[in-house]
Amino acid sequence: MAKKKETTAKEPKTKKATKKSTEKSINSSKGVQPELNLALVGHVDHGKTTLTERFSGKWTDTHSEELKKGITIRLGYADFSIYKCDKCDYYTAKEKCIKCNSETTFLRKISLVDAPGHESLMATMLSGAAIVDGAVLMVAANEKCPQPQTKEHLMALQISGIKNVIVVQNKIDLVNSEEAMKNYQQIKDFLAGTDYKDAPIIPISARANVNIDMLLKAVQEFIITPERDRDANPIMLVARSFDINKPGISPKGLVGGVLGGTVKQGTFKLNDEIEIVPGYMVEEKNKKVWKPLKTTITKIFSGGVPVDEIHPGGSMAIGTTLDPTIVKSDSLTGSLVGIPGKLPKLYNQISLSTSLLERVVGIKDEIEVKPLAKNEVLMLNVNSAATVGVVIDPSKKNTTCVLKKPIAANLGDRITISRRVGDRFRLIGYGILK
Repeated sequence: MAKKKETTAKEPKTKKATKKSTEKSINSSKGVQPELNLALVGHVDHGKTTLTERFSGKWTDTHSEELKKGITIRLGYADFSIYKCDKCDYYTAKEKCIKCNSETTFLRKISLVDAPGHESLMATMLSGAAIVDGAVLMVAANEKCPQPQTKEHLMALQISGIKNVIVVQNKIDLVNSEEAMKNYQQIKDFLAGTDYKDAPIIPISARANVNIDMLLKAVQEFIITPERDRDANPIMLVARSFDINKPGISPKGLVGGVLGGTVKQGTFKLNDEIEIVPGYMVEEKNKKVWKPLKTTITKIFSGGVPVDEIHPGGSMAIGTTLDPTIVKSDSLTGSLVGIPGKLPKLYNQISLSTSLLERVVGIKDEIEVKPLAKNEVLMLNVNSAATVGVVIDPSKKNTTCVLKKPIAANLGDRITISRRVGDRFRLIGYGILK
């Protein structure tokens, strides 16, 4: 269904990216660090988690409430690899071609970030958008496009500055050809007014495993691995934090807390001393004060295996000497990790130059976005952090907010803004930190 011009628009970059990958002369992805993070976004129950399982063999809905409700609550992570059979010109996520059983050529390893689609989980989705290099937007062929959260997620990608997006028309096995073409045209009309009007649209059935090869080909061609700065001061965005110790373990067997996320720039190595901001909260003189945490990297995991150092690209995890109780239940999610004294400034109050949308997206009857008001409570997202801000000066060019929890950021960083509409926070625009 995708037009020819859409599938050839970026061929020069594709050949360069493919050459760079195949020059590694690796026919297996074992031990290879993922090159980039790819988000799976879209309306609830449009097939994101099923597609993740098709790509990686991993079911990311592991949280107990996710299993009960059938929706993704936390960011789910899974690595997958793209292989190509030169005999069949067939793309697959397996080491052997499923058509001719020949050995395939390894092209790239990618980390998938399966973001929540439910309307009440927008903060988690925005945190996911901040750590990815490209996205796959899932649209169900058996439902009218766009659904409310489809609009909201695409706007979130646009506001977050995500350039490379592929649209997947899923569940084509549930409609006839006429219905599929009608839905395809709805998708084209929906994309026409966005930055993604030329994005490829790939029809698939994740449940029936149909056309997954063409989607893998599109990912290889359109989602280009960005240039990375390995020599900059290292910064890691924390998207998960957890205690891996089993109940009843003896004190001698305790293992330090684990941080999961992605490296934005620089390189981390085993035994590096690191600092985590904003850190932990204490009360001093009846005031809440946040103090940074310092620890040492004891283990690094990437691509499912232990490594000695980690570079930008893909999801990863580091073991630390932190008390496990500090990191459990994602308590350090949104933190920044870096070399002591080299991290961005910590802000308890911020000034923004704001750009608001014309209408609130994500609800059935879109309403006009009114100007920010004094004392209004907002949800603000920057990097992988989410915080609450209270507006004390609502002027457009210098919106000032006092933050409930401080954020670490650089001048010029983009901060997404959501306001409460009804009983949910809705994305209404963004601001540039001044």
